[in-house]
Amino acid sequence: MPIREDVVVSLLFTVLDLIGTFAFAISGAIAGIRHRLDIFGVLVLSFAAATSGGIIRDLVIGALPPASIQDWRYVGVSLLAGLVTFFWHSRVSRARQAVLVFDAIGLGLFAVTGAGKALTYHLGPIPAALLGMLTGIGGGVVRDVLVSEVPVVFRTDIYAAAALAGASLVVAGNTLGLPPQPLAIAGALVCFGIRMLAIYRRWQFPVARSPESPAE
Repeated sequence: MPIREDVVVSLLFTVLDLIGTFAFAISGAIAGIRHRLDIFGVLVLSFAAATSGGIIRDLVIGALPPASIQDWRYVGVSLLAGLVTFFWHSRVSRARQAVLVFDAIGLGLFAVTGAGKALTYHLGPIPAALLGMLTGIGGGVVRDVLVSEVPVVFRTDIYAAAALAGASLVVAGNTLGLPPQPLAIAGALVCFGIRMLAIYRRWQFPVARSPESPAE
């Protein structure tokens, strides 16, 4: 009996969503370790970082209750990532670098799954792309707020723009009728690549100069 294409697509996005959940949970746990939180605080931060973007996405499109709460796999994956990170963080000196890498992985995966799920709920191209971006940045914003940091998305690093690029690729490919599986992977890679290049090449958006800033 042939497998229906919509079932395959749904399974693909679920797998990507869970991988993104694991990646963002690790970034949240490492951020908690950097701020010297106890194990409970680390697990809370890993869960919040891993699921906030998906919860926001599901609330916006009316997919209730949100999958991150309804499906035990999301809770289990985020807590597992938090525990693994807490007990095996021997390279804490490289924590910042690890946060950036796992954050970029989660950003790319959540951006494409957010856009993909929005399309399955029959949102238009622009709302779907914006919701993909929102899914990608939501977990990182909540993570940074909980540890009293200015969210990365509001700093000069290219962050939301990378998520929007990956989500837009998925939306554009869907409009052209391209196969969703390679499209989702390509969108995640584009987002991840832009984000990492922005980090290593120090790409930044312009920042307004305050009156106190010294003149160059």
